Amino acid sequence: MRDARERTDRDAGRRAGSEDGASVTHARSLTTARGDAHPFYWHDRHMLIAFSITPLGGGDSVGDLVAEAVRVVRESGLPNRTDAMFTTVEGEWDEVMAVVKRAVDVVAAQAPRVSVVLKADVRPGVTDALTGKIARIEARLAEG
Repeated sequence: MRDARERTDRDAGRRAGSEDGASVTHARSLTTARGDAHPFYWHDRHMLIAFSITPLGGGDSVGDLVAEAVRVVRESGLPNRTDAMFTTVEGEWDEVMAVVKRAVDVVAAQAPRVSVVLKADVRPGVTDALTGKIARIEARLAEG
């Protein structure tokens, strides 16, 4: 099954203008259809990460620990937004993941168990996605 899927993906890449199918990426791997490392992961890896951290086993109230995690994010200097469900951070892969790790470490230092949920939008060359996505939706809603 996998060989047939790879051939189909490689053919799709050729139709898209890439001779070797390298323009096709997959959520299931970080390689081209040929198995080479996809060039995207060697260049700009700008991203949004929405994440939530839940301390477990540390008592009834988790608010103080969650506030400490949010403090780590805000002190990072990266664009961020916190809502009732997630904190979203924007930046390059390594810097965003480092902030998430520090936030988890702060909580883990005071809770015996930590649950982390991550959702990422990796878009090379895109900046200001945190506010830009919302602005585009708001503009469409205003159009009627």
